Amino acid sequence: MNEKIDFSKLSGSGNDFICIDNRDDTFNEVLSSSDSAGHFARELCHRGTGIGADGLVFASRPELDDVAAIEARFFEANGSETDLCGNGISCFVHWVTVEHMVRPGEIRILTPAGIVRGQRRDGDYIRACIPTPREMRWDMDLTAAGRQLKCDFAVTGIPHVVTYVDDVREADVERLGPALRHHERFAPGGANANFVQVLEPGRLALRTFEFGVEAETLACGTGSAASAILTALRSNWPEEYLQGRRPVLVKTKGGDTLRVFFRTHDDGSVTDVCLETVVRYVYTGRVHPDLVRRATDAIKLRSKTT
Repeated sequence: MNEKIDFSKLSGSGNDFICIDNRDDTFNEVLSSSDSAGHFARELCHRGTGIGADGLVFASRPELDDVAAIEARFFEANGSETDLCGNGISCFVHWVTVEHMVRPGEIRILTPAGIVRGQRRDGDYIRACIPTPREMRWDMDLTAAGRQLKCDFAVTGIPHVVTYVDDVREADVERLGPALRHHERFAPGGANANFVQVLEPGRLALRTFEFGVEAETLACGTGSAASAILTALRSNWPEEYLQGRRPVLVKTKGGDTLRVFFRTHDDGSVTDVCLETVVRYVYTGRVHPDLVRRATDAIKLRSKTT
């Protein structure tokens, strides 16, 4: 593999991502095994010795052009691959649009979680319409870090558990986050842990402990979507929110406000879920050969043992 790796770094409401173009198949060897891809992602995402990010996203050519304009693969900071990342896909939409990898307007992106539709909105907001939520559950009684909690749950591309607090600023995310993230009810993969404070109908504050990062992050896109949907249904908010005429506003720890649209139906299903996230370019650059060599060590080791 060429030792010159160009990248872009973007932030989605405080979640930062490294974006790398693999449309020419340069990184196919890296992506050919979970070990080499995980090692590569960990080295680049490490904040002390790498570029530093919450995750890494690759752009690739989709197998079928009529299905999607481009394909995205997501890796967490710990090297694990995930099906979808809400703020990651929003950064991806902005990146591929600005870099002219796709035509302007709404684009279709192939992800392991399904097709995501994305487009630029007003100001710095990027819209990403994500797959239909599934496995929604309410009033789960869970014991975490010695405390009894009543929680809700949904999979919005990836699994999320939601618990409700009186003041999100006082939530014990440091202790309860890992306990919920690793709770036996969500084994073996675990779930992201979300702490929600309802401010008023249509508005909530959120803090999230994310798996893969294994820490609290400044924002979480799929967590915002899950929290908005579960809270609105639990609280029976006005129809304008339940039918997508007005967005649920989600205030993140990073300070930005995410906008979540969705439609509910009489059979309890939820469709047309769209997340609008503030996306900012951070910088572009080229990885130094020393870091490239460290990041591709797993490939070299594998080739020596085969």
